[in-house]
Amino acid sequence: MICVFMLGTAAASAGIVVDRMAVIVGKHVIKLSDIDRDLRLTAFLNRESLKIAPETKRQAAERLIDQEIMRQEIVTGGFRRPSESDAAGLEAQVRQERFGGSEMRLREELRRYGLTGDELRAQLLWNLTVLNFIDQRFREGVLVTDEELRAYYDQHLAELRREYPKDSSFETLGPKIRSSLEGQRVDQNFNNWLTQARKRYRIEYKQEAFG
Repeated sequence: MICVFMLGTAAASAGIVVDRMAVIVGKHVIKLSDIDRDLRLTAFLNRESLKIAPETKRQAAERLIDQEIMRQEIVTGGFRRPSESDAAGLEAQVRQERFGGSEMRLREELRRYGLTGDELRAQLLWNLTVLNFIDQRFREGVLVTDEELRAYYDQHLAELRREYPKDSSFETLGPKIRSSLEGQRVDQNFNNWLTQARKRYRIEYKQEAFG
């Protein structure tokens, strides 16, 4: 530890920015650079202005804590993972939908957010990994009965007619409603698991990192 502090002091005196610990999750360290990268990637993917402030840094830290817990579960649970080609396909979709298929425009926008193509691909691969994990881990056993489906349709018929004025019949909307309700229950199962999983980890915040 003494050597680390000495190196940090020397680097600071030389005008070099030193990466710092922000959060410890179990045996894993989340650094300030991880938080900075998460903020940039999130802003880029959500088409938002980049905002680096104590509040947004804390929000990014919470996302990264959840990601580390999921990463450990994925590793130990042997869940199937998407391939690099899957991530490349998603990147191509982003490039087409947002930049008209132009690689140059995509790169320019990434540079504007202080990102590289490798960082974007890694994030897209991770996003697919999370979606696969949630589907494999929490969809099994999720069931929406026909009675529940009909009850939801009857209770929300007025708003469904406004949303789907051309055809709001039960036969047409039933599959969409079922998919939506199943998705809500999968999300609930995942959130319940994550809440409990957090309790099993030692999470230590370095408050000075969020100033």
